[in-house]
Amino acid sequence: MNQLEILRFALRGLAANKLRSALTTLGILIGVAAVILLVAVGEGSSQSIQQNIQRLGSNTLTISPSFSGGGGGPGGGQGSAGPRTQARQLTVQDARALTELSSIKTVSPVVTSNAVAAVHEGASHSIAQLVGTYPSYFEAMNKPVTSGTYFVNDDVRAARKVMVIGRTVAEALFGLADPVGRSVSVSGVPFTVVGVLKESGSSGMQDGDDLAIAPLPAVQQSLTGFGSLGSIVVQATSAAATETAQAEVTTVLNQRHGVTSTTEADYRILNQATLQETVSAATGTFTVLLGAVAAISLLVGGIGITNIMLVTVTERTREIGIRKAIGAPRSAILGQFLLEATLLSLVGGLSGVLVAFVGTRFTIAGIEPVLVPSSVVLALGVSVGIGLFFGSYPANRAVKLRPIQALRHE
Repeated sequence: MNQLEILRFALRGLAANKLRSALTTLGILIGVAAVILLVAVGEGSSQSIQQNIQRLGSNTLTISPSFSGGGGGPGGGQGSAGPRTQARQLTVQDARALTELSSIKTVSPVVTSNAVAAVHEGASHSIAQLVGTYPSYFEAMNKPVTSGTYFVNDDVRAARKVMVIGRTVAEALFGLADPVGRSVSVSGVPFTVVGVLKESGSSGMQDGDDLAIAPLPAVQQSLTGFGSLGSIVVQATSAAATETAQAEVTTVLNQRHGVTSTTEADYRILNQATLQETVSAATGTFTVLLGAVAAISLLVGGIGITNIMLVTVTERTREIGIRKAIGAPRSAILGQFLLEATLLSLVGGLSGVLVAFVGTRFTIAGIEPVLVPSSVVLALGVSVGIGLFFGSYPANRAVKLRPIQALRHE
């Protein structure tokens, strides 16, 4: 009996019980689709986080106050060496001191005010975040404009009431009209819009376009007062100089804030490059975990194949006995049942790949899945392997049947 005849017998055996075959492939289909889709969701989540981090640039450091314990690590560089020093807020003077460092390109002191009421000709909107800073902030945080321009250093020195707004704010207050040159009342203080930021999209539950950026003194005069800063954004001269810049910033701030080797820093430094490496490792582990969980359904599908093939062998015992009695070799019978199990897995696997491909065209839980080719190859290969593995026991059972016993089977 040649391979073509074995294939013909296998296909005829599967076609004899179409519903049973369809239900068996369904288990494999679900398993393969689950593996590919969950890995795609994990990869999509990872890429989304990476893109959000990369927007800030690998040479950007963000310094923020730390008054709740554990301000060291990549921040103050002090770890938990001892009790906290007398806590001091970040100030404009701290920012000015950092501008003298050779590894620093720009320094942007930042104050923020949340949920600020803005009104324009009857239209009102609560701006999620109003940022007061210097013009260098736009480059450091990678915030280009699509219309108008940025404010400049002269606007900062003169404390002019000008602002650059995000797309969400522009649409809420101006609709389809051009906002540039128009006035907006922010908490009762008139500001002139000089530019509109390029759309950046949402990050989780936060709308990245629901913000406005204005000169630091103007925001301090109108909203926050001339107190402490919310953060200081530092841009190193290059990505390679980031570690040097962090070390120099730490030295200067330790001196200014009275931090010693036995005390804990009252600030922390967020290094975007370090954060990106950490997030990459974490999301990679998360993706592997999702795939492993989904793979359990593939195992369940394999058990289903075993059960179905055992039933098939039992139902076709007399057929097996007749074929062995007329001289069918063991390899032909073994090959037929193994081929049936493999075909069930292959059809289920290919169907699962198709379902997963369609599924990745849709947003899942706010995440755009990204199809990973290696997961498709792996899931499909495992599905075929499962067919061979779980089909081997029923096939061997069929081969071991003695012709006389098989012919007597009712």
